[in-house]
Amino acid sequence: MSKPLEGVKIIDFTHVQAGPACTQLLAWFGADVIKVERPGAGDVTRSQLRHVKDADALYFTMLNSNKRSLTLDTKTAQGKEVLTKLIQESDVMVENFGPGALDRMGFSWENIQKLNPGMILASVKGFSDGHHYEDLKVYENVAQCAGGAASTTGFWDGPPTVSAAALGDSNTGMHLAIGILTALHQKIKTGKGQKVAVSMQDSVLNLCRVKLRDQQRLDALGYLEEYPQYPHGSFSDVVPRGGNAGGGGQPGWVLKCKGWETDPNAYIYFTIQGHAWAPICKALGKPEWIEDPAYNTAEARQDKIFDIFSFIESWLSDKTKFEAVDILRKFDIPCSPVLSMKEIANDPSLRESGTIVEVDHPKIGKYLTVGSPIKFSDMAVEVKASPLLGEHTDEVLAQLGYSADQIAEMHAARAV
Repeated sequence: MSKPLEGVKIIDFTHVQAGPACTQLLAWFGADVIKVERPGAGDVTRSQLRHVKDADALYFTMLNSNKRSLTLDTKTAQGKEVLTKLIQESDVMVENFGPGALDRMGFSWENIQKLNPGMILASVKGFSDGHHYEDLKVYENVAQCAGGAASTTGFWDGPPTVSAAALGDSNTGMHLAIGILTALHQKIKTGKGQKVAVSMQDSVLNLCRVKLRDQQRLDALGYLEEYPQYPHGSFSDVVPRGGNAGGGGQPGWVLKCKGWETDPNAYIYFTIQGHAWAPICKALGKPEWIEDPAYNTAEARQDKIFDIFSFIESWLSDKTKFEAVDILRKFDIPCSPVLSMKEIANDPSLRESGTIVEVDHPKIGKYLTVGSPIKFSDMAVEVKASPLLGEHTDEVLAQLGYSADQIAEMHAARAV
């Protein structure tokens, strides 16, 4: 069965994580993604944090599945000729070069449009064009700090904290994929390409909108009633760090379970939603709290919320995190075990759903990677091994019309 994006050709000029995460998603859905890499070196992540000598690192393999690799030296006349033909035959170019890099290569937006008026040029940036930091080099944690995530993460008596989730990198790639698909849909209507750009700062901020909401509420009220600091603590004029509190107005906290002394992840996240208060009381064996005016509203509970969490923690003391969740879910109480990466890797449900996939690689053997987080009723997403450096160079050149002799000449000249 053909894939939805079959027939869409994408030039992938990206490296590291944000851009490759975007193009990998599109490759999973059927696009022909040609990853253009420097001869002899390739994407820097091929060699970062290797666990198998002289093989591609997992950092690379987990972000570049289902793609084809073309090595190309765009500084040579032959390399520029190949890229010109590729642009003429492609639908999308994705890049995360520094400002002006494409212009210096001789492929400005104006020149690209002349070669292919339908081309969509998609760019990952640190900051949006015109931003006073637009020339600043940005990595994951830089983006989390610039986008407001770090200032609102962690505990109130500690420093700003970055998240292990790739809010700056993979999140930006997901946003860019949406932008590319939107531009492709627009192209169907107009026949014209366009530039699409997503900044890492903007992408992080998009996931922090509830904190921007809270800043405005804090400006108006001087306090935030759902934060642990209320009502006993004080607020400054900026949104504080709230520890493990729920961000949507539903009090929640990470609570110890049986075994926490030796297992750093023997915890559950427990949420106290208003409509779930009665089931919570029944589950905990405290039915008297259901009608007690000191407990039966969110407002009444707020000043003693940590006393309530302490009681729940004592209830959890003889239960593993999995036993606790199995009990609580029967009462429809929002909760989850805190799962380690090892537990996630071995979760049979995630294997069966395709969220965790085992892939066979020619040099590192079998490895685990994430599969598509998007599930379809009429399409199975197959995750294939990432390409070896230059693995598809000759194949791509032949498809562009080069003869075997011309390809051999380019290899000799090290243009590819």
